[in-house]
Amino acid sequence: MPEPAAFDPERIVRVLGAHRVSYVLVGALAARLQGFPRVTADADITPARDVANLERLAAALRELDARIYTENVPEGLAFDCSAAMLARGTVWNLVTSAGRIDLLFEPAGTGGYEDLAAGAVRFEVFAVALLAASLRDVLRSKEAANRPQDRSDAVLLRELIRRTGPR
Repeated sequence: MPEPAAFDPERIVRVLGAHRVSYVLVGALAARLQGFPRVTADADITPARDVANLERLAAALRELDARIYTENVPEGLAFDCSAAMLARGTVWNLVTSAGRIDLLFEPAGTGGYEDLAAGAVRFEVFAVALLAASLRDVLRSKEAANRPQDRSDAVLLRELIRRTGPR
């Protein structure tokens, strides 16, 4: 059984950028760009759901050899990586040749891409412009998800927001 690929956020960001995918980076990686201290081993993104964007996203994911991630098959399961298939789900947990990517079309406590893009922070990462969810939006989502790791992250996020102010 082959080992899953190491997490390579630079490659993920560059491939999404090369395909002009509209998305908001969410979760711990978005917060990390804004000073959050926890390291993560995956990229969580909220893509725009329009058909043209889903076509671009599907092409980017095919370039990254995306497969469906499951704990029992960490190298992933093949799937029809098409815009039509992506549109059928609200969450896709994927493993790629650049590591894990989770597509979250409506992260907990949010209204999805348009909601998050409205308050997102613009960054240039690896010479690619991208949107990252604001710390307040990351906190909102983590509070709504309310998993053990999210509760722990929420404590740190509240303190980071208190120290740095709203973004």
